[in-house]
Amino acid sequence: MNYQGCYPNKESYRILMKGLCKDGRMNEAAHLLYSMFWRISQKGSGEDIVVYRTLLCALCDNRQVEKAVEIHGKILRKGLKAPKRCFQHLDLSQCSSGEDIEGTKRLINEALIRGGIPSLASYSAMAIDLYNEGKISEAKKVFIQMKERGFRPTNLIFEAKVAALCRRGNVDAAVKVIEQEMEGNCLPNVMAYNIVLKGLCNERKSVVAVGYLKKMAKKLGCNADKETYSIVVDGLCRESRYLEASQVLQEILIKSYWPCVDTYNILTRGLCSVGRQYESVLWLEEMISQSMKPELSV
Repeated sequence: MNYQGCYPNKESYRILMKGLCKDGRMNEAAHLLYSMFWRISQKGSGEDIVVYRTLLCALCDNRQVEKAVEIHGKILRKGLKAPKRCFQHLDLSQCSSGEDIEGTKRLINEALIRGGIPSLASYSAMAIDLYNEGKISEAKKVFIQMKERGFRPTNLIFEAKVAALCRRGNVDAAVKVIEQEMEGNCLPNVMAYNIVLKGLCNERKSVVAVGYLKKMAKKLGCNADKETYSIVVDGLCRESRYLEASQVLQEILIKSYWPCVDTYNILTRGLCSVGRQYESVLWLEEMISQSMKPELSV
């Protein structure tokens, strides 16, 4: 297959590499990696580091550590075009038994970053990839080294970090990322807030989420969108806080965002369950005025 002609962009290479490695087709994955080197002179290779990493980690998982070391050397010479002084021998003596596969992969990740030419693209791609895999401590090392080299973390990195922390159920730490780390590097954006708000609602802390919704209104250039309000309304309804949800829904309409039919159904049914039939009728009328068809039970 001519990978160059069929998969001309970074995302296509990444998806194909993950697919080949998942299927255990290591030889084809290696050929795909070699075919990527032609891109260097045209587009640079910073973001390709996550594709290289995918193959190297898959080789380790398949107990082909020596092969991983060999390909790692080729990546430094051709893929990352690192200076000769960076061609350090990858010391895997601690992992020679083949038992500590995760330790081996950590060494390879560190060697890729240390051996390559420092760039915002490579640091960002590696950090985001590690956060997406839930490897927060490893991503933190990349994050620290990135700042030490003078590169400022981007919103995308912080979003990946916040999402990783929320998936682990550590929403308080995710909140600190927005309030402390992002404030010192870049302006918190609506995407990061949405991730945290969803994490708070999943932990049944929707009232706290409402507080952050109000904080967003005071942030310059960080306006809540339809998804933001929907996350909070759904979270309040799951905790049977239908009156608070009704107030937030009013804000949505004031801003000309139109909730989905499910939100109306849940809120209308919930208000009836707590004896607030009058408010239920108002929302039912609003729903019908938007040409939405309520559920028969509602």
